[in-house]
Amino acid sequence: MTYWFLVLRSAEFTKKGVSKLAKVVLRSNESPEQLLRRFNKEVTKSRILADVRRKRWHVPKSELRRIAIKKAIRRQKRISKQNEA
Repeated sequence: MTYWFLVLRSAEFTKKGVSKLAKVVLRSNESPEQLLRRFNKEVTKSRILADVRRKRWHVPKSELRRIAIKKAIRRQKRISKQNEA
């Protein structure tokens, strides 16, 4: 029986090497499409791509604080709308 290993190597590295890997093993009677679908779910669940996208560009701390404040304001507005209804 042959096992297929799909491994996504993230662009996120630590001092000791790669920090996260998504691994999927082929099950019996599983098509390559199903294997790829499970692999994509595993990658999404491990948040590897989100980390890579987030770390693609340097964002200053002041910008991160500004974004967090805007996000909190939107959240408060949404909560207050739900309480009114």
